[in-house]
Amino acid sequence: MSLIANDYSVRRRRMVEEQIVRRGIKDQRLLKVMKEIPRHFFVDEALAVQAYGDHPVNIGQGQTISQPYIVALMTHSLGLLGNENVLEIGTGSGYQTAVLAKLVDWVYSIERITELSRRAQTVLEKLKIFNVNLTVGDGTKGWPENGPYDAIIVTAGAPVLPQDLTSQLAQGGRLVIPVGDRHLQTLLRITRKGGKLIKEELGGCRFVDLIGEYGWRR
Repeated sequence: MSLIANDYSVRRRRMVEEQIVRRGIKDQRLLKVMKEIPRHFFVDEALAVQAYGDHPVNIGQGQTISQPYIVALMTHSLGLLGNENVLEIGTGSGYQTAVLAKLVDWVYSIERITELSRRAQTVLEKLKIFNVNLTVGDGTKGWPENGPYDAIIVTAGAPVLPQDLTSQLAQGGRLVIPVGDRHLQTLLRITRKGGKLIKEELGGCRFVDLIGEYGWRR
């Protein structure tokens, strides 16, 4: 292992121990994956060192790669066991996609910006992550052709809970989504139980806007 590669390995370990474990997330499968995936691959080379900081990082097009803890919190909140069919709304850099792909059977991910989707596909292929299917489109409508989904994760802030997404949840399925105004949202977990949707609040957060027919307008 080169000195540079070893340095990033150390940064990943510190990121997990200091930013995630200390905040109470103990899921060993998730922690292992986040120690392994080279997060700096998903940002511009000039920002590589920033990738492991306790903050979001700009990836262009007005979008960001989420803070490591938020990635961990949202993934942990899905309650993944390993055999799930997962829908991700907002591919972005592809980092969250990679984390999910290492933990479940299959990930379907929708991104509205073509350039970001293509870039994410390139990085995922470089990492030999192939249990993903990316597309470009309006994520607020979901991807009904491949549902229902055991888990859905939305990585952008919505003004309201999109009904097209809740309708694509399998029985027992979980949806994690930030909902609120354009400045502050509440992270919600929605669980489908029988004919009901059970809502839990997971805390305050701030995301870029979820743009689409059932989200914010540009």
